[in-house]
Amino acid sequence: MQKITPCLWFDGQAEEAARFYIGVFKDSRITETSYYSDAGKETHGQPAGRVLTVAFELNGQPFTAMNGGPAFKFNEALSLQVPCDSQEEIDYYWDKLGNGGDPAAQMCGWLKDKYGLSWQVFPRAIMDMLMDPDREKAGRAMTAMMGMKKMDLAALRKAYHG
Repeated sequence: MQKITPCLWFDGQAEEAARFYIGVFKDSRITETSYYSDAGKETHGQPAGRVLTVAFELNGQPFTAMNGGPAFKFNEALSLQVPCDSQEEIDYYWDKLGNGGDPAAQMCGWLKDKYGLSWQVFPRAIMDMLMDPDREKAGRAMTAMMGMKKMDLAALRKAYHG
């Protein structure tokens, strides 16, 4: 068992969201589902039998989706990173995760999905570019990245190499 498992708070869409995410990421699955009971109803206010939590794994990383109600919403203070090895992979995750999301929230490889959760879809190579001791090359890559919504690996490499 992992030492840390992110718990994602939803307002009634925990099961739907978990199914969506396991449909996007290969090697993913729902591992268990729990339900509200009448116990504690005076506090949680949910009907007995409604999904409480859905435990799931995305590429081996455990998550919990919880139907906690309308009290909290996702924001950009938390995002999930998806490092990619190719433009095809970037395109796949960008299209799948961004489908139905907020187009206004797209910038520098960040997007919001249809549940409001923020994702960073980026090429692994950008990290090496940005950390290059040659600050001119790193600066060109940073400038190119800042002007993008979805990351374009070829354009990043071109800017990096000058």
